[in-house]
Amino acid sequence: MTDSPALVPMDVAGRADRVRASAADAGCDALVITNLVNVRYLTGFTGSAGLAWLGTDELVLITDRRYAEQAEFEAGQAGVDARIEITNDAPKEMLAAAGAGVDRIGLEAASVSWADQRKYAEWFNSELVPTAGAVEQCRQIKDDGEIDRMAKAAAIADAALDEVRPMLVGGPTEQEVALALDTAFRRRGAEKSAFTTIVAAGPNAALPHIRPTDRPIGPGELVILDMGAVVDGYRSDMTRTVAVGDPDPEAQKVFETVREAQQLGVEQVAAGAPISDVDKACRERIDADGWADAFVHGTGHGVGLDIHEQPWVRATATELLEVGQVITVEPGVYLPGFCGARVEDTVVVTADGPRRLTHSPKTLAVS
Repeated sequence: MTDSPALVPMDVAGRADRVRASAADAGCDALVITNLVNVRYLTGFTGSAGLAWLGTDELVLITDRRYAEQAEFEAGQAGVDARIEITNDAPKEMLAAAGAGVDRIGLEAASVSWADQRKYAEWFNSELVPTAGAVEQCRQIKDDGEIDRMAKAAAIADAALDEVRPMLVGGPTEQEVALALDTAFRRRGAEKSAFTTIVAAGPNAALPHIRPTDRPIGPGELVILDMGAVVDGYRSDMTRTVAVGDPDPEAQKVFETVREAQQLGVEQVAAGAPISDVDKACRERIDADGWADAFVHGTGHGVGLDIHEQPWVRATATELLEVGQVITVEPGVYLPGFCGARVEDTVVVTADGPRRLTHSPKTLAVS
């Protein structure tokens, strides 16, 4: 992971101790980290093959010979004190040696297959403990460097949408608009799109996660544009709903309801506030207009190295919002065969309230 002069430095080196504390809370003396996003979080390593061992007094990054120089460079750039081990074979001996004398070793339950669990059981003479979120829990709180990367990714998406929005007047297909957005992200410095860009118009907009099709965008149709960019591994997420020409009055009402619901949800973002309050504010506004059953997904989610990560913004959430969390607020209404609308911002929880990273206007009309 490299920091250009334009990016605020991240405290990657300080993450290992926080994860050790999280592992201890889960009853583990050490962790085998196999989720590559979590490996990157702890070590700065961006390769496609590798794992990490986090013991009480050491961090070991194990990868193969393709990444020998890259692993040393990226861990060094991140300021991480990690021992690099290189092998083209299964790391049995390395892990067995690291785990000697360790009583309880945690495995990432969400990323370890049954076959892998059986393999580790043969390698270690220790009790294996399935863990859930030992690293992900720590990833929820972003430092200034992480937020800076997400802000730059959001700014790229804002600029790309501003560039592409006028082309909607010409009646392009959904696929053509999505390609134009993805191209604009890359041209403006993003590594890639944060996820498959969604462009959905008319009846397709009633399908929340449909992929762009070759269907032309028609006059007066609501068009959902859901997009994000990636800067140094960190992602943004934004949705806007627009229309070319005058929409049907009911479609117009759907949009206005969703926009108002989204604003009410953002206003609930505050340190110490229940996460469920964000969901509640959005749902109550939509329910007031009779569309409760048409709001078919959660109100939001955490964003960072993954596009969907903890915390989850939904009615059943029991946690309180914390300074440094970055979440989305994205209510939507979807009327099958007719239209759909969604409005979404990426929002940072600060001591002074919500800070939006996404700033594109929420006006419906495309001129």
